[in-house]
Amino acid sequence: MKLWQKKSSSIDQKVEAFTIGDDRHWDQRLIPYDLQASAAHAQMLGEVGLITAKEAKQLVETLAVFEQEYAAGTFEIEESFEDMHSKIEYELTQRLGDVGKKIHLARSRNDQVLVALQLYFKDALQEIGSKSALLFQRLILLADQHKNDSLPGYTHLQIAMPSSFGLWFSAYAESLIDDMHMLVAAQKINNQNPLGSAAGYGSSFPINRKRTTELLAFDTLKYNVVAAQMSRGKIEKVVAQALANVAETLSRFSADVCLYMSQNMDFISFPESLTTGSSIMPHKKNPDVFELIRGKCNSLQALPNQLSIMKTNLPSGYHREMQLFKGPILAGIDQIIDCLELLEYSLQNIKVRSDILEDPMYQYLYTVDAINTKIQEGTPFRDAYQEVGDAVNQGTFKAPEGMQHTHEGSLGNLCLPEIQQKFENIYRELNTTE
Repeated sequence: MKLWQKKSSSIDQKVEAFTIGDDRHWDQRLIPYDLQASAAHAQMLGEVGLITAKEAKQLVETLAVFEQEYAAGTFEIEESFEDMHSKIEYELTQRLGDVGKKIHLARSRNDQVLVALQLYFKDALQEIGSKSALLFQRLILLADQHKNDSLPGYTHLQIAMPSSFGLWFSAYAESLIDDMHMLVAAQKINNQNPLGSAAGYGSSFPINRKRTTELLAFDTLKYNVVAAQMSRGKIEKVVAQALANVAETLSRFSADVCLYMSQNMDFISFPESLTTGSSIMPHKKNPDVFELIRGKCNSLQALPNQLSIMKTNLPSGYHREMQLFKGPILAGIDQIIDCLELLEYSLQNIKVRSDILEDPMYQYLYTVDAINTKIQEGTPFRDAYQEVGDAVNQGTFKAPEGMQHTHEGSLGNLCLPEIQQKFENIYRELNTTE
């Protein structure tokens, strides 16, 4: 069944398969959101008198039954239906007769898709925030546990300055706070009700769009109906950018893990149950989990650009390629949630070495501290730099003892409570932007 099909028309099966694509697959997960929006729409139609109160009650109650069937796994989009919208209207008509046929009054599939996606994004962004919070807390816990375990710091992959596992873990924790700001921004942009914009130009019916905004718990209404239609693709891109920011943090952390697990560094390890082996090299403990997180998250960082290219030069109004935004963004949401879950799960079993800096090769980590010691004794910076450089070249450099890093956010002052408070502030904002 197609909502747009005329009785006298026929559809080429090859064209039908091409135009439907994988919509049924993605729509299956969006069904509860279309049901929710349809119930709000039906209630509003009854309140403004476009259908009777009895008809509105019948529609709302039947849509609630569909939700129960969906939860039980018995409400599915069969191949005879083009999408969730046609499936839902068909079932309403089967069970309610002519009353079921009234559900599409004063709306279009265009605003149906928009509102279902935006309701879904509200939940998805909340879930990504929740998974990010679990990872954040794991990183803060590890930072506190290992704040005194030394770690060499690198720049250009060259030995640079002393660091610690506490500094490393909390660096990624604080980076997640920046990512949370992007999730909040995406939620604010997404949290505008498009329902009632119909095909992008509104309706001659006296509908009450503020009422559906209230019923669906949107923060506000997307007032201009053309602006609502133009948000298709833009909303997906904004959400994709939020995913990409989280993905960048996870990818970079995973790259560190892969380096630190290598035999050349051997800074950290995981149980064999979290690593994989080689089919011919029995000594191997491969970081496949982290390599896959790195790869998946790198692909997620390309998602905003992919969506941008697909919507480049589209004029206002609806265009069929907008259908192609749905699959990539829904798949991307699945991917980032999986990566967040698995990274936090794996970090529960990380083991760090506490004797890394006993290796003489790491003595040059302290050249800057040696310069600072000379400066405190009265030597000008440039002279101190030259003296320490000469000692390194001549092989006579000795690392100073007793230097302390005490400023905020440094090796000896991680400011974990302050980072925790920053996270709680932005996480609270995400929770109030639902």
